[in-house]
Amino acid sequence: MKDTFNNVVIYNGYPLSVAVAVTFHSAILALLLFLQSSRSADVMELVQPTVVKALLVQENPQVANERVRLERQQQQQQQRVREQEQAQRAAEAERQRQEQAQAEEQARAEEQRKARELASLRQRQEKERLDAEQFQREQEARAEEQRRQRELAEAQRQQEVRDRERQREREAADAAAAELASSEFEMVQSGTALIQQLVQESWSRPPSARNGMRAILQMRLLPTGELVDVSVTQSSGDPAFDRSAENAVYGAAPFRELQALPINVFNENFRSLSLIFEPEDLLN
Repeated sequence: MKDTFNNVVIYNGYPLSVAVAVTFHSAILALLLFLQSSRSADVMELVQPTVVKALLVQENPQVANERVRLERQQQQQQQRVREQEQAQRAAEAERQRQEQAQAEEQARAEEQRKARELASLRQRQEKERLDAEQFQREQEARAEEQRRQRELAEAQRQQEVRDRERQREREAADAAAAELASSEFEMVQSGTALIQQLVQESWSRPPSARNGMRAILQMRLLPTGELVDVSVTQSSGDPAFDRSAENAVYGAAPFRELQALPINVFNENFRSLSLIFEPEDLLN
């Protein structure tokens, strides 16, 4: 189907060719008008413009169809190229995104691994520190126990030494005491016998003396053996007998041999001394 308007033949189905032809001829016309208007006004002549008639030559339908098909193929090819490029860009972006995600995941995994290793290292170090402290405490406890045992053994040894020493001292003291007691006993016996002998040698019994009479006298002496005084603590009932006993003590004093006695022995046994007078050897 075709229409004719102003000597321009328009074929339906070819809009692109018509537009190109019209545009081309319009450009030529505009150029001619521009050149004509640029001439000087003094020599301006009215020139009848040349009319160019644009005619569209009927194109072979097969050629046109082939051209359209090629243009469409070219457009499709360009579209496919654009789509491929877009797909490639998208694939590249996805690849980069995946690489970035993988790198970030690897970085996180490496960071986590390092964190685990650091935590494990710190745990081992803490365990080693605690074990070392425990070992040190055990060593110190053993050393303290050994020291305490040594001190206990030493204290026990010293106590045994002291006990043995005290035992020896007690034994020595007992021996000395026994010896002293024996010696004191002997000294007392000797002093008593001496006084008895001297008094007996000085006693002159009165004629009134009879068997069964008993007079007890208390005499006081000084460490020098001198007589302080003598008194009758128990009378025989016969004044003459009592006086004879007192005279015998005065006659026997002083007892100089007592000066050799230790003062304690003298004080305990001879400072105050009782004498018993009994005429047991009389016949009547």
